[in-house]
This record gives sequence, structure tokens and C-alpha cells, in this order.
Amino acid sequence: MVPTLGPLRYRRPTPRPTSGHLRVNTRCPHRRTVAPRAPRCDPRVVTSAESSTHTDLLVVGAGIVGLAHAFEAARRGLSVRVIERDERPVGASVRNFGHVCTTPQADADYPLALDSREGWLAMAAATGIPVAQEGTLVVARRPEEFAVLEELRCARGGDRVRLLTGDQVRERIRGPRAVGGESATGGALLPDDLAVDPRTAAPTLARWLAAHDQVDLLTGTAVTGAGGGRVETSRGAFTADHVVVCVGHDLDRLFPDLAQQRKVRRCALQMLLAAPVDGYVFPSPVLTGTSMLRYGAMSATDAAGALRRAIAAEQPELLDIDANAMFSRRPDGGLIVGDSHVRAVTVDPFLDEDVYAPLLDSAADIIRPATPLHIRQRWQGVYATSEDTNLVHERIDDATTVAVVTSGIGMTLSFGIARRTLAGL
Repeated sequence: MVPTLGPLRYRRPTPRPTSGHLRVNTRCPHRRTVAPRAPRCDPRVVTSAESSTHTDLLVVGAGIVGLAHAFEAARRGLSVRVIERDERPVGASVRNFGHVCTTPQADADYPLALDSREGWLAMAAATGIPVAQEGTLVVARRPEEFAVLEELRCARGGDRVRLLTGDQVRERIRGPRAVGGESATGGALLPDDLAVDPRTAAPTLARWLAAHDQVDLLTGTAVTGAGGGRVETSRGAFTADHVVVCVGHDLDRLFPDLAQQRKVRRCALQMLLAAPVDGYVFPSPVLTGTSMLRYGAMSATDAAGALRRAIAAEQPELLDIDANAMFSRRPDGGLIVGDSHVRAVTVDPFLDEDVYAPLLDSAADIIRPATPLHIRQRWQGVYATSEDTNLVHERIDDATTVAVVTSGIGMTLSFGIARRTLAGL
């Protein structure tokens, strides 16, 4: 069970466990690993002097990518410090669909996505954070969309892309009593995909890590520089054998030259939370035709060009806002609906009301609620984007690594990136 801790406090990592807690890694007898242990439930407030101890790993940023690094490092017996400027995760890691979108990733990212999927499940087993394993439902409402799914099935295999009829899609949306009316002509189930509640997953993982003997979570602390195993912050300097910088779209604040070289900008998106809909039963994310134009394994298919032309002719308003028209269900039944995309080095904070109508229309066309969707919240999300790469994962020096996802798939790749970073140390 995940402990309830209240506000996060500053703690120091305790010394490495005594020999009674250690076991030898038989593959490498010189490396020690630590047997899994339950987190502490009584984090202490410590003095700044105590908090200044050197750690094996220092992570800058407590979004999901940074937290994944902390979790994977602690599993390996490393002492870890995480430094976060906010009191709790409030950025891209909580302003998303909670979608661990494994199967549709581009071939270059697919092995990393599969490794990350294993990491999510290992984290869930250790922490008790719920991870839904019902897969992703992809709805096809035109022949061009089903053609994309057929190609995806050929690329990934029938076990990982299960083609569905229109009736089978409707049954998953509204249960065995579905009687038609929805516009789906077919679809696919992607059973490898996972889902979490984005509002609670990263904050709960942060709390769990804060209670772990190997982890020091220092919040309310701004990082002003990093390099050579040293991090300068608003609370002074900290050192570590290795530093991992996981600051997302704020990469240009710490490493402006690298951000410029990799063409990293900010991507702003608009999303909504709708009230639960009676009769809607599918617990995981639902993708549509515009989603097929975004995820690499689908957008690279031969059929994707015809699909783009079809959407441009029939629903140009979706392309005008660069939509990924999709939705996912929170544990309380609320529906997260989105999303649009605008890119710039500095994005405007203002929300365009005209953006919401095509996104809501797309969702309602599939769900078919008895009454219009009732909107409870609207928000802007911001994440890093690059026209050149989906991931900036580079050594700045011998003791500093930058790990920034630049494509809106941070939830998907997070634990895989962390495992890759640690494997390279």
C-alpha cells in the first residue's frame, strides 16, 4: 500500500545497507544490488548541513522522467537526490492522458517503449500505484483509418494489434448491450499499452520515493546550473557521482546551446476534463484517425497519406489545430479529452475557445452521450518538442546526462530512458 505522507520534506539518503541487506550480482561480482525493501513511512526534517551529503545520483526535475530515474536508481541500491523547483509535480506529467502508448511508437523508439512498459509494471508492483492493462482502443471511422490499422498489424503482429469489427468496438465502448449508432466501422485493440491516472501517478510516486531510505527529495528548490557532478541551486550546491537533468521544455534554461542545436521548442496543447458519462465503460485511452497521423508506427504506413487527405477533405478543422483527437477515462469516470498543438520557443498562455469544439465533437461521435459532455476543467499543457528527434539523451560531460523527451511521449518512454541512462553509467 502506498503510504500517506502529507507534504514532502527534505531528507538525506541513509548510508548503504549493511551486509545483511546486500546480495551479490552473479553476472558482475563487483557490483552490489539491494534487495527490495518497503519505503519508510516517517520521513524526517533534516538540517541543511545533513542535506548537503554527496549522493551516487542526482536528478534534476521531478516529472515522470526524473522520478523514473530515481526509482530505477534506488532499485539498484544507489543513493539518490531529486531536486524539484515546485512543491509537487504540476507540469506535463500531470497534464496528459496517462497513456503509456507502447505499440504505435516508431520503430526506432519501439524497443525503448517496450522496456519502459516493463519498468511501469515493476514500479506498480513495488509501489501499489494502479496501472491499467486493458490496452488502447483505436477507432476507425473511415476505410483509410482501417487500412492504417491493417498495416500496423502486419508490422507488429496479430497478438499486439487485434483488429476489431464495428460491433466489437461498440461493445468495448458501451458494454455488451451496445445497440449501434456510433460511427465506428472497425478498429483495433493494442493490448500492450498501459494507462495510469495522470493526476495521481507522478505525485504518488514522488511521495513513495520521499519515504524510501535511498532517496532524498528536495522540493521548492530552483536549479541554476549543472556540470561536472555539481549542481548549483537556490539552496546552495550539491554534488553526485552523476547528474541527470530531466527538465523537459525548460532545457533552454540550463543548456541553451544544446536546446538550440537540437531545435527544442515548447509545444502548448489544450485539454479538457468532462464529467462521467452513463454507459461508457472502456477504462483506457481511445485513439482516432488523427492519432494515426501522430504516432510513428502508424504515420509511417503507406495508408497514412490517403488518411491525411481524407481528413483534410472531411474534417479540416482537426488538421488546422494539429489535433490528436483522443480521450481517456480517469478512475472516477471523468473523461480527459484533447488535444491541440501549437509550437514556439515561447508559447502564449491564452486558451482559444474555438479549439475545443472539434475535439469534443470527435469524442462525442464515438461515445454518443445522451446529453452534451459536461466540462469540468480546461487547461494548457506544455512539453518539449523538436522537429529533429523524439528524445535528447546526451552526455554533457563525464558526470552529466541530459534526458529530455521532445515528442509528447514522456509517459511512454520514461522508465525505458531511465534504464538506458543507468546502464550507461
